[in-house]
Amino acid sequence: DIDPDGFLDFQMTRPTVRLEAGITRRIEWPELRFSAARVDGRDVVVFLGVEPNVRWRAFVETFLATAREIGVGEVVTLGAFLADVPHTRPTPVTGLAVDPERSQELGLTSSRYEGPTGIVGVIHDAMARDGFAASSLWGAVPHYLPGGPNPKAALALVQKIGALTGLPATTDTLERAAGSWEAQVTSSIAENAELTAYVRRLEELAGEREGPSEIPSGDALAAELERFLRDQRGESG
Repeated sequence: DIDPDGFLDFQMTRPTVRLEAGITRRIEWPELRFSAARVDGRDVVVFLGVEPNVRWRAFVETFLATAREIGVGEVVTLGAFLADVPHTRPTPVTGLAVDPERSQELGLTSSRYEGPTGIVGVIHDAMARDGFAASSLWGAVPHYLPGGPNPKAALALVQKIGALTGLPATTDTLERAAGSWEAQVTSSIAENAELTAYVRRLEELAGEREGPSEIPSGDALAAELERFLRDQRGESG
């Protein structure tokens, strides 16, 4: 584990209370944890954690030191970004593999995005500069949905990382979760005629291009949605 005390603001990322046997209360603190396993004769290390609130440079150096200590050879960072993609289509995955030919084989397109980035982007950049063989995979998620778990995007990333590394992964449970998630989202959107029409428009656009467009800003996303709603109502200005 990386001790979260020096990197997380617990007023923003709060610990949670759990009940054990319906009686005993237990505090669960946010974790920054490495886990290891042996898969088909290869050592695999997975890091899961909450994005740090403070001291990013110190956090990245701690991360790099741990990777060096355990002898990591190849690194794949995973992330997601908001894009003008419909939830009813397979999740597009962009990114960059160490080998350009491998990127082409996997259908990965490099983003030309410039702007604010998260800790995943910072870690990838630091590891590449430090000499690690660092690849990066990013799933495009619909911008019109509220934040929260997206099993369909998770499934796309798991499948793509399996193809990239040659490591198998059982995805039956994740596939069921993705199907259930899509059905629930579709049912909720069906209650809003304007949003339903907007999703159909995105589906049409998705059929005309390969992959998502460049990552738009939050203001651009809001403006596009407002413009669509005005068109639906016949408003001007």
